Amino acid sequence: MVENIRLSFQGIWSHKMRSFLTMLGIIIGIASIIAIVSTIKGTNELIKQNLVGAGNNSIYVKLNQGDSEYYLEQGTPSGIIPLKEKQKDAVRNLEEVKYATFYRNKSYVPVYGNQTSFEANIYGVDLEYLKASGYKLIKGRNFVAQDGASFHKAAILDLAAAQSIFGEEEPLGRTVEIQGEPFQVIGVVEKEENTGIVVQSMKDYMTYRQDEKFGLILIPSETWPILFRFDEAENAMIRAAGIEQMTDAGNKTSELMNACISKEQSKNGFSYKADDLLKKAKDLQEVGESTNQQLIWIASISLLVGGIGVMNIMLVSVTERTREIGLKKAIGARKGKILAQFLTEAAVLTSLGGILGVIAGIAASEVISRISQTPVGISVPAILAAVLFSMGIGILFGLLPSIKAANLNPIDALRYE
Repeated sequence: MVENIRLSFQGIWSHKMRSFLTMLGIIIGIASIIAIVSTIKGTNELIKQNLVGAGNNSIYVKLNQGDSEYYLEQGTPSGIIPLKEKQKDAVRNLEEVKYATFYRNKSYVPVYGNQTSFEANIYGVDLEYLKASGYKLIKGRNFVAQDGASFHKAAILDLAAAQSIFGEEEPLGRTVEIQGEPFQVIGVVEKEENTGIVVQSMKDYMTYRQDEKFGLILIPSETWPILFRFDEAENAMIRAAGIEQMTDAGNKTSELMNACISKEQSKNGFSYKADDLLKKAKDLQEVGESTNQQLIWIASISLLVGGIGVMNIMLVSVTERTREIGLKKAIGARKGKILAQFLTEAAVLTSLGGILGVIAGIAASEVISRISQTPVGISVPAILAAVLFSMGIGILFGLLPSIKAANLNPIDALRYE
């Protein structure tokens, strides 16, 4: 076998241009497949990042009626009781959950401060809200247990709310009036960088935060009854341990929270449901799956063409080396030896083409990534499969020329000119 491989490399090197042209179909086919698979993988990752969030992994679990979200501004239906601490702890202790927070919220709430009126989203939150929601403090402090225990009317503003009310002035320590109650600003937050665009101005806010059309103001959940009803239902936001755990984390959290809904209201269609963004991402990925498979099959045609080229050049090689084959058979070489020699040469030729195709495919993937601004998704299994497949093509398409060489009559071969 080693001797056959050495002879194969010797034959390839002695006909460099011919060998390269023979391998070209294999190189193009393998490079195309690797580039397509890498692009598909990178695009799927981009879809997941854009829809789910790069490193955010946050899932909303909200009260629904039927297939639609039930907006708690309408009031909490009877038979749906607030979550107990025991249930909240059960959610926090789930293996798939890294952080969990429970909140109430109202929209379009008038807020006054610094002689400015402003409509905001008001959230009554617990101490874990910033960790679970992907916000980070840029000024001041987070809520502490003492804020809730003493019913401290403290507020944390997002950057948009702070700039809308106070402009370039320092917001910390200032007062905002919500529902006629004064709240002291203790902090300012913004989204973490790995969750999307960093908001640095109102222009950025309006451009990139279309899902948050109004400013965000957080208050301790204990002070919520000062402004609104004390027995309102809560929604949840959980941060999964990883992207792949998002679906399980959302489903298990929903199941635990649904214990707060009476059987009668369950019959009316009320239930807590997770907004499964991971499933949505997978659905989007599956939409283009058939098209992607067609592209791979089209690229595979060049491998077929390359295999025919290998067969053609091996037939030429058998013809050129007829006297050599006859001499070997005359001195005792068996059919199996001749067959193995030519099969090895075909396999080596296509394997080299496969390796060069892998290199070209990786390079093409990098170029496509830079042009399209999508992540590079090099697939190691695809690379290994490509090399093995190219070797298989060499054996398959080299079989006919090898059989022809092995079956040559030594006398006729020696007489061949």
